[in-house]
Amino acid sequence: MTDRDAGRVDRFRILLVEDDDGDALLVEELLYDTDLPHTLTRCRTAAEARGALAAHPVDCVLLDLHLPDASGVETVQAIEPDTQAAIIVLTGLDEPRAGVDALAAGAQDYLVKGKVEPDLMQRAVRYAIQRKQAERANAALQIGRLRAEENARLERGLLPEPLLSSAVVTTSSRYYPGRAQALLGGDFLDVVQTGDGQVHAVIGDVSGHGPDAAALGVCLRIAWRALTLGGHRDQHLLTLLEQIHIAERTGSDLFATCTLITLDPAAATLTLHLAGHHEPLLVTPDGTRQVTAAHGIALGIAPGLGKWTPTTLELPPRGGLIVYTDGLIEGFADSTEARLGVEGLLRIIDTIDDPDPGAHLDRLIARTRTLNADRHTDDLAVLRLDWDTGRVPAAGRSPER
Repeated sequence: MTDRDAGRVDRFRILLVEDDDGDALLVEELLYDTDLPHTLTRCRTAAEARGALAAHPVDCVLLDLHLPDASGVETVQAIEPDTQAAIIVLTGLDEPRAGVDALAAGAQDYLVKGKVEPDLMQRAVRYAIQRKQAERANAALQIGRLRAEENARLERGLLPEPLLSSAVVTTSSRYYPGRAQALLGGDFLDVVQTGDGQVHAVIGDVSGHGPDAAALGVCLRIAWRALTLGGHRDQHLLTLLEQIHIAERTGSDLFATCTLITLDPAAATLTLHLAGHHEPLLVTPDGTRQVTAAHGIALGIAPGLGKWTPTTLELPPRGGLIVYTDGLIEGFADSTEARLGVEGLLRIIDTIDDPDPGAHLDRLIARTRTLNADRHTDDLAVLRLDWDTGRVPAAGRSPER
């Protein structure tokens, strides 16, 4: 809170909007008789008051309801949208309903001309300012609630529950947004298992930050799940995702990188398609290494020209695959401003000995964020798939294995 908000005010800034010189003089004398420290500015019309408020903010507006260019409740409506100040309307003795109507229109209080003593004026000004501050705080709280609800809806779209029933494959994921005071960015991930027992996964990164990137990420993630469950695969699936990306993006400069994964527990194979994305990491009992895989262009950069060559790996009986967006490796590694990179990431992984995949990811991310020390900000999504093909039922194994 500022000193003014906390009540430690040097001088209250008061704007009097009154076209009658006699009434204006009475108000000035009332304020003078209070012990309220203040500076007073006077305007004669609503238009003049709007200009004064635009030039210099005030704490309180004392507003006559009958001006040359506005009358009644319309006077409050003419002033209220242009100021964050408290408004106290000044009504006449013959206007019993005017003050109540002004409160409904947005004023914080009203005073009846001719019935105001200095003590009442002082209390009215102080209380109206405090009431306005409370209203602003409540409005900010409501905005925060709406933002949290919006982020929660985006979270359900970007980070869904895996559609996975396999006892052979488990998943762990983590997500951190790059924007300050935000819950989500443009990264997305998903995992589904189809009726043939294969496990399909995607991780992607929409260029840019903010709600537009997040909304496009949600769209691509949902489209990927629907298309995958509908039987679309590989090059054809990426072609359809690119078409959806182009149709839904808000600007022609937005593109998306992604990795498609198909894990077949029965055949003990894993197939990758990289669309502008970096290679994942393969975790085995012998250590962790970067997978060598074919690259393809990111979605939306050259529509219709993309070719995404698959890379198929033989799986060890037990292991894991870590796929991530570039927020994990583009942070700084030390005080020399050197980037962490894949090599730095692998060095960190070599120092982490934790059999629990989720705890392993937590420690890995914590180390990278500590090294970066908030110097580089980017969205971060990490997905880890772990498998134990020894748990595949015998009837489900491929004949040659």
